[in-house]
Amino acid sequence: MPTAARSNTAHALASPAAPPVRRVLVVGIVALALMMMSIDSTIVATALHALQTGLDTSIIWAGWTLTAYSFGFVLMLPISGRLSERFGRRRVFMGSVAVFTLASLGCGLAKDIHVLIALRVLQAGGGAGFTPSATGIIVDHFGDARDRAVSLFGSIFPIGAMIGPIFGGLFVTYWSWRGVFFVNVPIGLLIFGLAWRFIPRDPPKDHPAGQTMDGVGMGLMGVAVLAAMFSTNALGAPAGVAGPWGFWALLAAALLATGLFVRHVQRAAQPFIAPTLIWGAGFGPVNGVNAIFGGMTIGAVALVPLYAANRYGMNALAAGTLLIAQGVAAIALSLAATWGLRRSGYRRPMWVGACAIVAGLGVLAVHPPAAIGPYPWLLGGAFLVGAGIGVVNPASRNAGLQLAPRSASTLAALRTLFLQLGTIATVAITTAVLAKAHDPGQMQAWVYAGQAVLLLLALPLIRRVPEHRGAW
Repeated sequence: MPTAARSNTAHALASPAAPPVRRVLVVGIVALALMMMSIDSTIVATALHALQTGLDTSIIWAGWTLTAYSFGFVLMLPISGRLSERFGRRRVFMGSVAVFTLASLGCGLAKDIHVLIALRVLQAGGGAGFTPSATGIIVDHFGDARDRAVSLFGSIFPIGAMIGPIFGGLFVTYWSWRGVFFVNVPIGLLIFGLAWRFIPRDPPKDHPAGQTMDGVGMGLMGVAVLAAMFSTNALGAPAGVAGPWGFWALLAAALLATGLFVRHVQRAAQPFIAPTLIWGAGFGPVNGVNAIFGGMTIGAVALVPLYAANRYGMNALAAGTLLIAQGVAAIALSLAATWGLRRSGYRRPMWVGACAIVAGLGVLAVHPPAAIGPYPWLLGGAFLVGAGIGVVNPASRNAGLQLAPRSASTLAALRTLFLQLGTIATVAITTAVLAKAHDPGQMQAWVYAGQAVLLLLALPLIRRVPEHRGAW
C-alpha cells in the first residue's frame, strides 16, 4: 500500500468519532473563496480611471495597483504552499481569507495611492494562500473523489475573470471605485464563518526537533521571482523608465538568485521546496506544460482585445466579448474534461487541448476571408483557444498532484506560480515588441503565429507527463 494511503487509513482509524465531511459545503466554501480572488484579479482594472481621479494621482501610480497585486501574489505563492504543509491547510485557508478581507477593507478606506499600493501587496499575500490551502483541503478530505473536485477549480477562474469587469463597471458607475474593494468584505466574512463551521480541523502536526521554514531558501526564491518580474516589466516599459541597462541588470539578478536558490535546495537538509517537485522526473514536464500551454496561452488570450482594436479597429465592447467566448469555451470544456479524465488519462486531453490552442492561435494570426469578416473569425479563434485551455486544465492540475498527494499545497502553489510567470512573460515580451512596431496589429499577428510554432515544438513535452487513469 502506498505511504500516503497508509497515512490516510491510519488517520481514519485513529479518529473514529470524527464527523463525516460535508463535501458539497466544503467545495462551495473553497469555490467561493477562489471566485472572490479571481474576480479581484480583473475587477480593479475597470476602476483605474475612477481611482486615478478619486485619489488625484497619475495613471502610472494607478496602474501600480495592478502591478503590486501581481508582485505580491507571485511572491507569496510558494511561501503559502509551504505554510500550508507545515501549519495545516485549514489554518492557512482561514488566515488567508482574514488577511484578504482586512486588506480589502483597508484598500476601500485608503486616501493615499501609496497606502493603497502597499495594501494591494498585502491583499495579494492573502489571495495567494487560497489555491494551495484549498487544494490541500480537498486532497485531505475527499478520498477517491479528490481528482474530480480539484479539477473543478479550473472552471471557477474563467467565471470570475468574466464577471469581474461587469461588477467593476457597475460599482464605478453607480457607487464608487471603493466599492470594488468593499464588496470583498461581506463575502470574506461569510467565507471565514462557513470555513470555521464546516471545514474539518487540521490533524495535529508533528514537527521534528530542529525543523525550520528555510528562510534562506524563501529569500532566494523571493529575490529571483521579483527580479524576474521586474525585468519583464522593464522590458515592456517605455524607453528611459528603467534606464538603458535596467532590463539586463534585473535579468542578471534574477538568474543569479535562481542559481543560488537551485544550489541551496540541492544542499540544504530541509529545503524550502524539495528540488524533485520542481524539476524531478514527472514534475518537471508537468511544470513545463503548465507554463507553456497554460500561462503563455492565458497571456496570449489577455491581449486579444488589443489585437482586435489595433488590427481591425473594433470598439472596446466588441473586443471584450471575444474574451467571453474564450471563457465560455474554457468553462464548458473544463467540466467535460473533468468527468472524462479517469477514462482519458492525462496525455490524451493534453494532446487534444494543445492542438486546439495551436489551431486557435493560427486562426487569430491569419487574416479572415472576406466572406466571414473579422469579428466571427476572431470569435472562432478565441473559442478554440479557450476550448484548448479547458481540456488541458484538469489533466495538468492532477498530473502533479497524483505523484505526491502529501505535498498537494506546495504543488498547487508551484502550478499557479508557473502559470503566472508564463502569463507575465508573454504579456511583457509581446507589449515590448508591439511598442517598437510600425504596425502593431500586423506585428501581433506574427506574435500569435510564432507562439503557435513554439507550442508545436513543445508538444513532445507531453510524452514525458506521467500517465494515470482512475482516482488517485
